[in-house]
Amino acid sequence: MAKLYSECPQKKDNLNPKKETIEFLLNYSKALSVIHYNNLKFEALQN
Repeated sequence: MAKLYSECPQKKDNLNPKKETIEFLLNYSKALSVIHYNNLKFEALQN
């Protein structure tokens, strides 16, 4: 049977991410560089 995506999933009150997940996202955002040139946008990871 097809899965119904229109229904809202049940809410979970305990949505605490791991410390490693937060550190990964913060480090990724620090390494991301966005360069605007004329009407173009370039994204580069500086790792």
